[in-house]
Amino acid sequence: MKINWGTSIVIAFALFMSFILYFVLKVQSDSKYDNELVVEEYYKHDVHFQDEMARIQNAHDLKAKPVITIDANGINIVFPADFIPNDVKGIVALYRPSNKKFDFQVPISLSNSSMSIPKSKLIGGVWDVNMEWQYNGKLYLTKEEIYVK
Repeated sequence: MKINWGTSIVIAFALFMSFILYFVLKVQSDSKYDNELVVEEYYKHDVHFQDEMARIQNAHDLKAKPVITIDANGINIVFPADFIPNDVKGIVALYRPSNKKFDFQVPISLSNSSMSIPKSKLIGGVWDVNMEWQYNGKLYLTKEEIYVK
């Protein structure tokens, strides 16, 4: 049986479409390829973008800024010494970009102008640290990316 060039093109297209369809179905059905959003309510979050930028600018305008560091014990957050520790209120949100199951939040509770998050709560890799805090009635937002070994 001899196949002409028109039949060969149709067979090639059918094989190519089958190949693409196989990968689409594999990615959609396999939990290993999780394609979730970073923020659940994206549009609601986007509406408050200007407020977020104002809080980031407030933090940027500070002469002495909080410092986020990582060491063998975990994450250390040190506020400037001239801040009154009991007046600082807020949360530290840690986001794991690769898997939202590891995301968690910790309320800011300072002792001697610093706080720490133990390494036992963290797994190795990249973490986004978003610290939303308030001091003397002014709102601040500090964002950093850290790497835990």
